Amino acid sequence: MRIKKAVATKKLSTLFFIPFILSFIGLFFVFEASSVRSFSEVGNSFHYFKLQSLWIVLGIATMFFLSFFDYHRFYYLSFPLMMINIVLLMVVLIPGIGSSAGGARRWIDFGIINFQPTEIAKFSVIIYLASWFIHRERKRFFSFVSLLGVLIFLIILQPDMGTAIIVFALSIVIYFLAGVELSYLILLLPVSVVGFLLLIKTSPYRFRRFSAFLNPSSDPLGIGYHVNQILISLGNGGLLGLGFGASRQKYLFLPEAHTDSIFAIIGEEFGFIGGFLLIFAFFALLYYIYRVAAGAPDRYGRLLAGGVLAYFALQTVINFGGMVGLMPLTGVPLPFISYGGSNLLVSFALLGILINIARKTKKI
Repeated sequence: MRIKKAVATKKLSTLFFIPFILSFIGLFFVFEASSVRSFSEVGNSFHYFKLQSLWIVLGIATMFFLSFFDYHRFYYLSFPLMMINIVLLMVVLIPGIGSSAGGARRWIDFGIINFQPTEIAKFSVIIYLASWFIHRERKRFFSFVSLLGVLIFLIILQPDMGTAIIVFALSIVIYFLAGVELSYLILLLPVSVVGFLLLIKTSPYRFRRFSAFLNPSSDPLGIGYHVNQILISLGNGGLLGLGFGASRQKYLFLPEAHTDSIFAIIGEEFGFIGGFLLIFAFFALLYYIYRVAAGAPDRYGRLLAGGVLAYFALQTVINFGGMVGLMPLTGVPLPFISYGGSNLLVSFALLGILINIARKTKKI
């Protein structure tokens, strides 16, 4: 019994420890990658560093609270949470309320901070679908597709193709884990792939982004500029990197250096070895999340933990894949590392729920 308790305590401490380390590594690199841009924009090199520090404190507080908040209560909160999220996804599209940047309207500006409803969409999808599929009921596939269609439509309007893909994949994973009418997925998946390809084909910008992925050198100063600057950053890093603070790409050469492309700065300063160690840390986190999901005490816990596992796996794979040229760039942040309060808060909140599930698990 004492051995089992010791093992369980070790797993819980690991779930606390890895996000802490990742978030503080991310904080240093957010400052490192944003100091030049921050000084040029607001005259303060520590601007993004201070905001990220605030979000880390809020995220850790949220994680601790939810780690002691009985996850079964989310069953009763799931519907209101989903309705609020749908309203927010519509509100962000209203000019004067939604804040736009880079041709996308994804943020609600509260003055000091910006809030991104699409990040909350990932959280609400996990909570709502896990609650919805806790009972094995038939004839819910049409309702499932209708809800998914509404969410994807509102997210695409912003536009945010990366989040739309993640929300879709999260929903499919939870539906699969629920084990209800799985034969319908055979029809849904190919239709969905065709639908996303049509979205790429009918949007000149998305089509050019996809073309840049296939051939980054086709337009190196245009749509392929971002991809090429990432490859230059990683190439500069070599095996051991240029050293902490020695990045050249942070001097406004690399777009989104402190957000979606922060891994390129890490690779430039700490090389292949540093990038490998970071990837290893994420795989270790995914492994422990899997252990919690596999040993969850009930069906609801398994669906929630499975959704959390899918969330972190999708975010990390899509971000890393975009950085090394295995996937198109989609603007998906790297959890705990990239600058961005909404994503950081959601990541810590989901880990808090996972820790609560682990605490109620007799055998992890």
